[in-house]
Amino acid sequence: MMERQSEAKVVRKIVLIVSMIIFLLMGAVVGGGYFYIKSAMKPVDPNDKHEKKVTIPIGSSVTGIGQILEEKGIIKDAKVFKYYVKFKNEADFMAGNYKLTPAMTIPEIISRLKTGKLLQNAAFKITIPEGKQLKQIADIIAEKTNRGHDEVWAQLNDPAFVKSLMEKYPDLLTDEILNKDVIYPLEGYLFPATYSFYEEKPSIEKVVMEMLDKTKSVLNGYETQMSEQKVSPHKLLTMASLIEEEATEKADRETIASVFYNRVQAGMPLQTDPTVLYATGKHKERVLYEDLKVESPYNTYKYKGLPPGPIASSGTMSIEAALNPKKTDFLYFLATAEGDVIFTKTLSEHNKQKAEHITDK
Repeated sequence: MMERQSEAKVVRKIVLIVSMIIFLLMGAVVGGGYFYIKSAMKPVDPNDKHEKKVTIPIGSSVTGIGQILEEKGIIKDAKVFKYYVKFKNEADFMAGNYKLTPAMTIPEIISRLKTGKLLQNAAFKITIPEGKQLKQIADIIAEKTNRGHDEVWAQLNDPAFVKSLMEKYPDLLTDEILNKDVIYPLEGYLFPATYSFYEEKPSIEKVVMEMLDKTKSVLNGYETQMSEQKVSPHKLLTMASLIEEEATEKADRETIASVFYNRVQAGMPLQTDPTVLYATGKHKERVLYEDLKVESPYNTYKYKGLPPGPIASSGTMSIEAALNPKKTDFLYFLATAEGDVIFTKTLSEHNKQKAEHITDK
């Protein structure tokens, strides 16, 4: 009996010692990993400010960029660089020739990589202004790529083409764009910006994917906010497009957004003229009473809530306004001929301002 008790004590001691060793080893591994990553985030040599020429080729992936930087002695670990870039949702790196030093931090390096000199001149550039509709964007693409409008327009609305894009961008192009009431599935999804192309005649698909990449990159920056507000890319881009089309240079977009949200909450139709023009397919300065009768789910005078989809491509300011509306009691706004926007709380106040600032011709 005494021998068994003695053996049990020995076993317990061995188990305790082994457990402590395992615990210490695990702690060492975790601690070692932490300190390794922390060290890899620091400059290779804070005192070495000697500039090294680093070339980032066109089409380089984040992995490829990290490997180049590590080989040049600008960063300590390409994998740590890659995961940092993904964690921070960094994008828009530019190909080019850079002068970097081992004393630079990773955030400094990333910032520099967004402003490099291109290795070659662009064959051409496509500029999409804010507020342009898909038909207008098709015209711009056709002109810049030396294609016919009909060819570009047909591909932009080809169901098979749209489906192929949905497979490539499943988080951006969801089934919402296939709603039977949506007139053009890609409306509002081609981000307004300037795009550089390095071949004389890129495919329409390549042009469109450049624009979708930009939209995806921009919305990734608001991913947390969109998740908290439970708003989909489609709903966000739809609201942002209304703000974009109603805003003037002097307009307070956040206050315009507040009017739209207040009207939705009050169960009122949005009654925004650009949706009527979109429904009619017309471009003109003023909406007439006869236009308000158009039968379309995009007619926000007839139907409450948001239209089925975006009515134009909106820029960052309108997207941010859609996510961050001001808290107001306004239910109406009126744009004057001078570009000012007057906000009011009641219909009588709105009609008074309308009578003062809008004259029939």
